[in-house]
Amino acid sequence: MEVIRTKLDGVVVLKPQVFPDVRGFFTESYNQRTMDELGINTVFVQDNHSRSIRHTLRGMHYQVNGGQAKLLRCAQGEIFDVAVDLREGSPTFGQWFGQTLSAENFLQMYVPVGFAHGFCVLSETADLLYKCTSYYSPKDERGLAWNDPTVGITWPITEPILSARDQHHPRLGEATTFPVGHV
Repeated sequence: MEVIRTKLDGVVVLKPQVFPDVRGFFTESYNQRTMDELGINTVFVQDNHSRSIRHTLRGMHYQVNGGQAKLLRCAQGEIFDVAVDLREGSPTFGQWFGQTLSAENFLQMYVPVGFAHGFCVLSETADLLYKCTSYYSPKDERGLAWNDPTVGITWPITEPILSARDQHHPRLGEATTFPVGHV
């Protein structure tokens, strides 16, 4: 597995080895030993699977009180995956990183605690599979406005399909962030 560092410390793109042949392909999408060797020493406790239609935008989501790291991959279709640094005192606080993940490129993105996460769907449909380091906790769920001009995410779509909840997340200045030294 190859690690591709991003401008946000802790957010990495992972490129697994893929072995194609006339029957299809084989890839090892997750191996705890490999993750440990790559310095991603975390325990995942929950797997999620979402299917979304073209132009759906889910995000920007995160959890407080312990936080939640995620390892994401697109098993069908194509998405634009985004992380925003919410760690107060970080040199990249309020900055974002985006990466296209698809069934064809096999890339994965690891988003550690202290970041908001979201994605938009570029294909007709997309299936996103992701591992989480903590259980979903409704009382600890928070969000950041997907279109906050302070953050300035350059989304590849202009009119996203949003849930009612995702239409009303606060901007960075009003959002709950992670205090210095918390993560």
